[in-house]
Amino acid sequence: MYVATHAKNTPDKAAYIMGGTGEVVTYRELDDRSNQLAQLLYERGLRPGDAIAICMENHPRFFEATWAGQRSGLYYTAASSRLTTEELEYIVNDCGAKAFITSKHKADDAATLDIPNVHTRLMLDGTIDGFEAYEDVVATYPAEPIADEREGTDMLYSSGTTGRPKGIRVPLSGAAPGESPTGVEFLAKMLWNFTEESTYLSPAPLYHSAPMRFTMAAQRIGGSVVVMEHFDPIEMLRLIERYKVTHLQVVPTMFVRLLKVPEAERTQFDLSSLQSVIHAAAPCPAPVKQQMIEWWGPVIYEYYAGTEGNGFVHCNSEEWLAHPGTVGKSILGTLHICEEDGTEQPTNESGTIYFEGASNFEYHNDSEKTKGSRHPDHPDWSTLGDVGYLDDDGFLFLTDRKAFMIISGGVNIYPQEAENLLVTHPKVMDVAVFGVPNVDFGEEVKAVVQPIDMADAGPDLERELIAFCREHLADVKCPRSIDFRPELPRHPTGKLYKRLLKDEYWAGHDTRII
Repeated sequence: MYVATHAKNTPDKAAYIMGGTGEVVTYRELDDRSNQLAQLLYERGLRPGDAIAICMENHPRFFEATWAGQRSGLYYTAASSRLTTEELEYIVNDCGAKAFITSKHKADDAATLDIPNVHTRLMLDGTIDGFEAYEDVVATYPAEPIADEREGTDMLYSSGTTGRPKGIRVPLSGAAPGESPTGVEFLAKMLWNFTEESTYLSPAPLYHSAPMRFTMAAQRIGGSVVVMEHFDPIEMLRLIERYKVTHLQVVPTMFVRLLKVPEAERTQFDLSSLQSVIHAAAPCPAPVKQQMIEWWGPVIYEYYAGTEGNGFVHCNSEEWLAHPGTVGKSILGTLHICEEDGTEQPTNESGTIYFEGASNFEYHNDSEKTKGSRHPDHPDWSTLGDVGYLDDDGFLFLTDRKAFMIISGGVNIYPQEAENLLVTHPKVMDVAVFGVPNVDFGEEVKAVVQPIDMADAGPDLERELIAFCREHLADVKCPRSIDFRPELPRHPTGKLYKRLLKDEYWAGHDTRII
């Protein structure tokens, strides 16, 4: 199925509804507007395999841009609206975008972007020098499909251990639009019973992989999507009741915030319409998930996967209750648990998690990272770098995360960017950044700094370094607190023993999952 099909069969049905304002965009409107943008991009010379970049908040016209790319055979990269100017500039240039679409919300950053290969710059809700007014220019194009319609795909960015995020690029299918289902569309139907009658609520930023892919899958199937501009636990419950939401995807932090709402307040809403509540992106604390199943019933599903699409592990509520703490069994890709040298581990023994045979992906402009994601002896086995084990029944348990990746509230953060920045500060000799326990968010970012002069160590320097970090990096990547030490543990070769530091802060926790 495809948006154009629903525009023909159910033209007045809501393709999506903005939760805060109640604005409704029908399938006819979404089809027409995405066609107009596709026509503009085609007229400006973009052809299958070319790239566009999108950076905006949860905006009513976000899906016009993604569907224009999808139906034009383009790679479309959605960048976080929370990025700093230099971070956004890097992604727009690295993905090879020829067109960049943003909103007035990002005008300050857009004004100073150095993106020489971008010839088409469009801005919503107003404009600045160097940008065309999106609404005005798109409206001049016909609402008809381009002559060479074919499936495109997203190319999203995953943070890299070398300090720069890397685009995850998969081959284009070349198929006609709607000719074959996407992976998420297939899973949505098979596992969670998405249908044309479904109403899917998205409470997260649409530029993240799961929210974008799931909302677009719901639209491919013909259901309606409700988009929250910003997450709020009570507002989410209100929207579920108002729109009789059937499907919902969250990150565990949202469960935590829901459970912190006083019981009398949170239980006043009618949630009986819920059929499938899906969570992923970070491990869910077992007591939290237990309470959510008790409250909402056995409608909660969990999956473990990555933006890379190299495998998919899944469990329903009943399976989780029988195997508390599991993330499920593999349904796409064969799981292998391997030691550092690549040999396979027996059941109940931890090692690096590899998937065999589910996807062929590469990290854009980073052949070394692509190579590093493959098993040394089996190039068709790939890993996200996570550590875990399989029990006797084949259920996967995570016991650690990617070597140094921090997962805070469902957002993946690599500390190398903050380390690379902080070490340039004139008062810093050495620095280590890693995740420490946080009850609400799972982890938070911590820095341990070796100052050039220990006499400078203290609250004033802590504030100065955090402010320095926030000048250059998105807030979520910056340390929430900084400790000081006269020396950090390093090997004579220069290797930082970050694990020794991290283990101190995780003392008392059996795993990295709380």
